[in-house]
Parts: sequence; C-alpha cells; structure tokens
Amino acid sequence: MAYKDKKVAERYANDYIRDKYDRVNVTLPKGAKERIQTAARSTGESVNALIWRLLKAELERLEAEQGEK
Repeated sequence: MAYKDKKVAERYANDYIRDKYDRVNVTLPKGAKERIQTAARSTGESVNALIWRLLKAELERLEAEQGEK
C-alpha cells in the first residue's frame, strides 16, 4: 500500500503492530545476540522467527508435560 505521506504509512504500520502483536523485551548476556543472529541466518529465518519457533516448541513441550500430570 503506497502512501504519499511517509508519516501516515508509519502510523498505520505502528497501529497495526500494536493491535496484532505483543512485544517482549529480552536482556541477554553479551555475545548471545550475535549467536542468535548467526543461527537465524543459517536457517534462513529472521531473528524473530527463530526465537518464536524455539519458544513455541518449548511452550508446547511444557504444556504437554503439564497435561500428563
């Protein structure tokens, strides 16, 4: 979608993100960010996609484990 005014486009994008996604800030030890970026590149994913895939798998594992008890 093309907007003549860049600020309108940015506002639209920010509003969409705010409505559709949750934001989580993570503090990592020095060097971890670079390791994550390298892993993401090696799998052809964005950093966000890699982190979400790994977290989702762990959440599903933990939820399944909780269901067994």
